Amino acid sequence: MEAVKQRYGAAAEALEEALCCPVDYDPRYLKVIPEEVLERDYGCGDPSRYVREGETVLDLGAGGGKICFIASQIVGPKGRVIGVDMTDEMLELAKRSQPLVAEKIGYDNVDFRHGYIQDLATDLDALGQWLESHPVKSATDYKKLADKQAELRRTAPLVADNSVDVIVSNCVLNLVPDHEKPQLFREMFRVLKPGGRIAVSDIVSDVESPEHLKNDATLWSGCISGALTELGFIDALADAGFVGAAFDKFDHAPWQVVEGIEYRSVTVLAYKPSADAAAQKEAVALYAGPWAEVADDEGRIFRRGERVTVSGMDAAVLRTGAYADMLIVGEPEANECCPPASKSGGGCC
Repeated sequence: MEAVKQRYGAAAEALEEALCCPVDYDPRYLKVIPEEVLERDYGCGDPSRYVREGETVLDLGAGGGKICFIASQIVGPKGRVIGVDMTDEMLELAKRSQPLVAEKIGYDNVDFRHGYIQDLATDLDALGQWLESHPVKSATDYKKLADKQAELRRTAPLVADNSVDVIVSNCVLNLVPDHEKPQLFREMFRVLKPGGRIAVSDIVSDVESPEHLKNDATLWSGCISGALTELGFIDALADAGFVGAAFDKFDHAPWQVVEGIEYRSVTVLAYKPSADAAAQKEAVALYAGPWAEVADDEGRIFRRGERVTVSGMDAAVLRTGAYADMLIVGEPEANECCPPASKSGGGCC
């Protein structure tokens, strides 16, 4: 973690080419962003294209603020953008650029916050202010610090529960220590509104990185050896409660190959189930094809053309995100499982 702080702190002051993959952004949104932000941007994708007007967006590892400033223009004056980063130098760059962007677009809807993306409850600035008048000089002081941090996490979290429509991130999750990655995904799930989604661009590997690569500070801070595997990324999302996870972008050519391990850029979408799912009625689901059969995250099999009765909770999940384009879900008594005429020629199941 210290190597990451030092490297990205330095990268906020001077461009480091090795930290980024080539990415094409919509030039319309770049015109208002200061050149020093564009030059200090490090990423491997463009998750901002998944943002919609009027939404509340959370950018994990916001850095100098590029994705936040793009998202700010997309969501418009009725939307809101929160950027979280742990690096002082990056936050300083983002905050000094914020009024310049706001002046050009005519509104300011961006809020940069100081914290760790794997701990979206702890506001480091608020904790730091408390520490100024309560320095830690003994074990007793340390206990008081722990109590204060727990209080702040509970009463004034950096990002509140169920408060965000969409989470974006650009090549940052792989920088989180392995033992803290499960907490990272749980925190992402916590702050999302029911029915919300994530759009995360990151680096994944085809096989697990061995320990000697993970222990290489240059490879880790360079967004390489801390990468989850392709399957490991999807499994981590499912373990945290996300549904409908899918690779929406998958670079066929690897960005880096180290000791035969392929590291490539992907963009992953996933969804938080709707909160009112339990109140929905039992339904039927029909898989329209083209595969002979598919399985959902719970292991349930849907065969092409076969009606399957599902609970209200499951029906809500199957109407979410990627599933919505693959499964036709309706109430049994209404016989609403018929596919649209454009898909079936007007026939009914």
